[in-house]
Amino acid sequence: MSTGTHETKARTADVKAEAARLGFDACGIAAADPPDPEDRLGAWLAAGYHADMRWMATTRTVRQDVSKCLPGARAVVVVAANYYAPRPEAPEGTGRVARYAWGRDYHRVLGKRLKALASHIRTIDPGAETYCCVDTGPVLERTWAAQAGIGWIGKNGLIMRQDTGSWLLLGVVVTTLDLISDSPTPDRCGDCTRCIDACPTGAIVAPREVDARRCISYHTIENRTAAPADLSPAFGDWVFGCDACQEVCPWNRVPRLTSEADFLPREGQANPDLSELAAMSEDDFGKRFSGTPIMRAKCKGIKRNASVALENMR
Repeated sequence: MSTGTHETKARTADVKAEAARLGFDACGIAAADPPDPEDRLGAWLAAGYHADMRWMATTRTVRQDVSKCLPGARAVVVVAANYYAPRPEAPEGTGRVARYAWGRDYHRVLGKRLKALASHIRTIDPGAETYCCVDTGPVLERTWAAQAGIGWIGKNGLIMRQDTGSWLLLGVVVTTLDLISDSPTPDRCGDCTRCIDACPTGAIVAPREVDARRCISYHTIENRTAAPADLSPAFGDWVFGCDACQEVCPWNRVPRLTSEADFLPREGQANPDLSELAAMSEDDFGKRFSGTPIMRAKCKGIKRNASVALENMR
């Protein structure tokens, strides 16, 4: 073994040990080569599956080449955090919020740790440069997670692992530091189509292809217009996001409880009272949901979603 190889292995082990110390449940590494040679993102955009999320199209070339985020990039470090917690008992007249939004905003939780991991990488080699993001940066984090061996992309488009299923939040640190890449994880979905069959609105139009125009998560979070009349009856009582495709996945049958207290449900946040949400003022919305992912939907969106859910219960 050459000195260089030994040093690279040592650096790689150091990065992974630091990721574990920071509390991440998994860490994998991929070479910073173009992650989408078949242009799956381009085909997805051409089909219009991104709905009104125009930033997905305007950042396409950057998403397909991390060197545009960080010139000289050599490795992509991907980390994952398990956020699973059991749903609290839901009183009558309440709606449902997706699990990842039950506690503190994961961007804040993971972002702080990602910056610490990036800082550690720069201590390994003071000349190393880094670029880190959760899911707000122009990076194909799920594609990178699959290439880095974090898990495989399930038919619902989410990363799956044998130990934690799909209840995962991802973070990425792109770096110029030379690190050893991990091998991708084999696809273990097999012939199962439970997630596709369970989608209330038929948004999973093909394995690993989600049409945001039909997706409950898109309409309850990103959509700034009225809920589509032909789909909203299928929204049920979801007021922020949707976990339907994850709840039926066989890999989620025996979930592992998160070790992160910030991801545990705050009182009334997993199943908020629909009448209260529908009547909420901007001030009340800010006081109740500040520092949580629910802020993304804005007060107007949450009031709209609550009204749809109340209508669906009649």
